[in-house]
Amino acid sequence: MWFFISLPSFASTAETEVAVWPAKTSYRFATVEGKRIFYREAGEQHKQTIVLLHGYPSSSHSYRELIPLLSGRYHVIAPDYLGSGYSERPDPAIQRYTFNLLAEHVSGLLDTLNITRFTLYIQDFGAPVGFRMLLNNSYHLEALIVQNGNAYLDGLTPARQTFFKAANKDHSRQKLEQLYTFTGEQAIVNNQYLRDVQAAPEKMNPDSWSHDLHFLHSEKDRLIQVQLLQDYYNNVLDYPLWQAYLRKYQPPTLIVWGKKDPAFIAAGAQAYLRDVLNAELNLLDAGHFAVEEKPVEIAKYITHFMQQLVKGDGRR
Repeated sequence: MWFFISLPSFASTAETEVAVWPAKTSYRFATVEGKRIFYREAGEQHKQTIVLLHGYPSSSHSYRELIPLLSGRYHVIAPDYLGSGYSERPDPAIQRYTFNLLAEHVSGLLDTLNITRFTLYIQDFGAPVGFRMLLNNSYHLEALIVQNGNAYLDGLTPARQTFFKAANKDHSRQKLEQLYTFTGEQAIVNNQYLRDVQAAPEKMNPDSWSHDLHFLHSEKDRLIQVQLLQDYYNNVLDYPLWQAYLRKYQPPTLIVWGKKDPAFIAAGAQAYLRDVLNAELNLLDAGHFAVEEKPVEIAKYITHFMQQLVKGDGRR
């Protein structure tokens, strides 16, 4: 049984937890369907595994602070999607990038690593990648952690829904050029990372956007992300399938959602409660990149959640 918890009661519980030293993070590559996929790995493999799926326009680098906070207790895997970060990036003129393609390569990575039982952390692009993995494979999902990862129309304003539909349906040169501007430096820095922290920009590490922009330096790199923006509306069409999965399997679910996110609004977090009856909802005083703003707070929620998961499963 999962319970809603208030911040005061959570804080008192967290204070009783014993601190642990982090494990060393390793930086590895695996060959998946002939492509090199990069991933960060930390922690002992016999422990519970948490798979961290990143969003746009980032990579596993976005979890550089969260991984050490978890790795003393858990086995953590954080991949870079095909076309992102240090993973191989086939030419988008030859390889069309879709969320199905990303999911296939993350699934292939987990198969290569013989990981079949895990908790899945989904953020932004990580939601469509993760749900496609779950629908297309026989993985044993221990639990789901949702951080500003949308699966409901509730989480998209009408303007945002119109944007994704137009990106998918409008094949004009003008629309392509508009989408291309969203992958530029000005858009990444000010419209992504700093957008939600204007009152306290010091919360956001400039390494975040510097890392992303390094991998968006060429036209081909930027067109990879444009193709994913064009494909995103297909995720919206698939929301009912993802919701049906949640209703059928009722996975233990932790929601840690930055409530200041104007892109994936807080109503999208609350919508999960319609289908996952015992989901735990926590709205954080943060924006879209909550894991960049509040990694310690999120790690505390995850640790408490995972401990309850072990107790409920009867394992020690």
